[in-house]
Amino acid sequence: MQYYNSIIETVGNTPLVKLQKVTKGIKGTILVKVEYLNPGNSVKDRMAVKMIDDAEKAGILKPGGTIIEGTSGNTGMGLALTAVARGYKCIFTMSDKQSQEKMNILRAVGAEVVVCPTNVSPEDPRSYYSVARRLNKEIPNSFYPNQYDNLSNFAAHYETTGPEIWKQTEGKITHYAAGVGTGGTICGVSKYLKEQNPNVFTLGLDTYGSVFKKYKETGIFDENEIYPYMTEGIGEDILPKNVNFDLIDYFLKVTDKDAAIMTRRLAREEGLFVGWSCGSAVYGALEYAKENLKDGDVMVIILPDHGTRYLNKIYNDEWMKNHGFLEADYATARDIIKNRNGKDSLSTIDVNTKVADAIRKITKEGISQVPVIEGDTIVGSLTDSKILEQIIENPEVKDLPVKEVMGQPFKFVGLDNTLDVLSSLIDKETKALLVRDEENKVHIITQADLLAAMTN
Repeated sequence: MQYYNSIIETVGNTPLVKLQKVTKGIKGTILVKVEYLNPGNSVKDRMAVKMIDDAEKAGILKPGGTIIEGTSGNTGMGLALTAVARGYKCIFTMSDKQSQEKMNILRAVGAEVVVCPTNVSPEDPRSYYSVARRLNKEIPNSFYPNQYDNLSNFAAHYETTGPEIWKQTEGKITHYAAGVGTGGTICGVSKYLKEQNPNVFTLGLDTYGSVFKKYKETGIFDENEIYPYMTEGIGEDILPKNVNFDLIDYFLKVTDKDAAIMTRRLAREEGLFVGWSCGSAVYGALEYAKENLKDGDVMVIILPDHGTRYLNKIYNDEWMKNHGFLEADYATARDIIKNRNGKDSLSTIDVNTKVADAIRKITKEGISQVPVIEGDTIVGSLTDSKILEQIIENPEVKDLPVKEVMGQPFKFVGLDNTLDVLSSLIDKETKALLVRDEENKVHIITQADLLAAMTN
């Protein structure tokens, strides 16, 4: 009889499938590794089993223990299945941007889910990183895998995914592409492949709102790169230890919209019912392939997870329309900037400028809010209403440098964030938003811009 002793023994050995329709006009062979055929429907099953195996061997995880992890959903599922097979409890922290399906699936396999706010810094005690660490300290006999910094994540893909790809392509792979989140998948596989053939090119797919691409190119961790985005599972506002930038040759960023549309195309044109970050990986990889692949090249793209995680988002027409992903005339930050026809040079004020001089500049230029800079870095903001309040309370404020009265910097947003997203970020404290275009030029979007776009 042929059978497995538990479901986790079926992890791995996923197939490669050739893309046929979305690759028209592209040279070379484009293959996808269909990781949703793992039992937990994602690539994360591999490292979940490895992290628990290694923790058991090290004596860190003991019988009857509780596994506590911060997850976007897929790692949690892999850990939960392993926990069911081996008799552990699970508590998972998740950000509130994750799909309801992911939360429901984890609860269905017996896990406790703690939902945390997305738009807080990683160090904030409310973040899903911090809450997981706190629960680990408070709950006896608990284990915090920490997929971001646990190198068992990297090792799982070095030991399994990489060798599978090499064997399946008979060593003919020339390009490897994957989304970058914790970094374990892309870097573990890349290390193995480059050991077999140093010329294998590794492409990392990132998202707007994430720090990876700029850090790779400049070595600078730029907090101004961080802003809210919707794609789940890729991009970070931290630098996980599993991300080895030396193993990633090039980063390419993909918008939420392009990723969402490609996700649906993969289902309809290729029969691959995949998750949102799969669309990111394929869209970005194909954009790179258009200009760089030649006949005889073989590219392998990781498809991390399954479409069931996104039924109420990507595969919901109403949700897609509401976020401007199905209607070309749905205004975005990009549209607002484009409609200015280049007449939008960003006005700024230096931190050491006197408040009185700043008021004169604001009045002369007819603006209500302005970013405050120190050198080339945006460090704060100034609004006419806030200055007025402070001068009424203390007239001597006008003689102080702007840095003494400035507010927090305006938030950066993505070019393809739609009006509903942009307007939701404007409130009593946030009077304007900032956006970088493809040429790294910074633009400001004000309440007046949003009102004008809504009435056009």
